[in-house]
Amino acid sequence: MPPASRLPRFVYLDLGNVIVNFDREHAVRQMADVAGITPQATHAAVFESGLQAKLERGEIDWTGFHEAFSRSTGSTSDPVRLADAASDMFSLNVAMLPVIAAIERAGYRTGILSNTCAPHWEHLLGKRYAVLPGRFSVIVLSHEVGALKPDGSIYEIAARMAGVPPESIFFTDDVPEHVEAARAAGWDAEVFVTASRLADDLQRRGLNLGL
Repeated sequence: MPPASRLPRFVYLDLGNVIVNFDREHAVRQMADVAGITPQATHAAVFESGLQAKLERGEIDWTGFHEAFSRSTGSTSDPVRLADAASDMFSLNVAMLPVIAAIERAGYRTGILSNTCAPHWEHLLGKRYAVLPGRFSVIVLSHEVGALKPDGSIYEIAARMAGVPPESIFFTDDVPEHVEAARAAGWDAEVFVTASRLADDLQRRGLNLGL
């Protein structure tokens, strides 16, 4: 456990299952309906093949994803409808709103560090959640920087974009492997469990959130 006296200068938040919740299997079912195939075939083509990882790493764009998906599944679908089906799986984690507001009110800079793809990010912006992009001073998206958590390079890029030393960054993510990688990069990090737990983690580090 990092020492409680370690006061961060910058707070990075993961996006999925931290700021917003998501249901991946719901997206898989919707994509299967659009493509006219089974959810099992959809899951295999998207995730087991590594296709989603290529999309999130920026190795391919949505056109390339759709073409590869269509070939591997033998399906025909409208690319726009398939993108909507893949992306319509998010809901705002309302419990996080007062925590984010309290961090900003306390004068700390915040950022987003997320493994995501262009269709998902564009869909979230289209939802017009007040918090996105909100007042986050830095937004690091895997498909834009060409690296995925837990690759060490994405933490190097994010630290450089934040403009502070790695040891001055606090990060939370729902995936333990991503948290361990952040710690290996010199960051202070905790696994995200709940918004109230995050508030406690930050207050133990000296952030007076008033919550």
